[in-house]
Amino acid sequence: MDVVGRFAPSPTGRMHAGNIFASLVQWLVVKSRGGRIVLRIEDLDRDRSKTEFIEAIPRDYDRLGLLWDEGPVYQSDRDDIYAGYYDSLSEQGLLYPCFCTRADLLSASAPHRGEKTVYSGRCRDLDESARQKASESRKPAFRVRVPDAEYALDDGFQGSYTQNLVTDCGDFIIRRSDGGFAYQLAVVVDDGLQGITDIVRGVDLLCSTPQQLYLQDLFGFSHPRYWHVPLLVAKEGVRLSKRNRDASLDDMLAVLKSPEAVIGHIAWVTGLVGKYEPCTPEELLGSFDASRLRARWEGCIQIPWVSPEQATR
Repeated sequence: MDVVGRFAPSPTGRMHAGNIFASLVQWLVVKSRGGRIVLRIEDLDRDRSKTEFIEAIPRDYDRLGLLWDEGPVYQSDRDDIYAGYYDSLSEQGLLYPCFCTRADLLSASAPHRGEKTVYSGRCRDLDESARQKASESRKPAFRVRVPDAEYALDDGFQGSYTQNLVTDCGDFIIRRSDGGFAYQLAVVVDDGLQGITDIVRGVDLLCSTPQQLYLQDLFGFSHPRYWHVPLLVAKEGVRLSKRNRDASLDDMLAVLKSPEAVIGHIAWVTGLVGKYEPCTPEELLGSFDASRLRARWEGCIQIPWVSPEQATR
């Protein structure tokens, strides 16, 4: 089988070190096995996806040496495709409207072992009269019913992970109340249609994977291999974010002076190499060993972020 990976950034801010880390490992996982990369711009959130960030993504990947083979493909152009798969779930009787507010969800949901909560099923069995009354004051989102079944995977870095869809997740949103298609639906459809075989992303998304495996089964797609990398955190232990411009590519380039220095710095901080020196992704291929990294990264650890200023002192 051909090996196909993807860069799938959301253009809601400037690229930061955590984004570069996941993309670098995605590139290494695929290219070390002779595969190809698809560039997909995940601009589903029209309000937060800014033109300046969209235009910067190909330019940033290019100057970092993280080259792709197909794309870019824009999710904002694919609503008609997502609608067809959404309709197929509706025809199977798997969807229902949910009128819960954020406060309702927080008060009625149970804690989840990841970054989510377990949906209580509050709107699952509302009768038609109750749905009609609720719709008079609020537009619903739509959730997909999940079975009482376990979904398991052997993650390339995190090892074995299992989740019961009912007790660990609950019915999840497929279409938002504003009419937009949810990430879970769009990403599964795109991965399936684009033939993605290997997905590298942050460990914060590990708990979403069983839901995606379930949708893949419903749509008749194969299950990709997953590789969840540890998160990079700031010195205070807080995860890096685009919103706060944490370790942004622009700031790293201002300090380190070159794209090769940025790649080398991230490779050193995360343990891809044993010492800091400027390098290209191509130069990392010869020493890349996913099995060694599994032993280092398994357990959802967070890698403390060393700032470029600290590295150059």
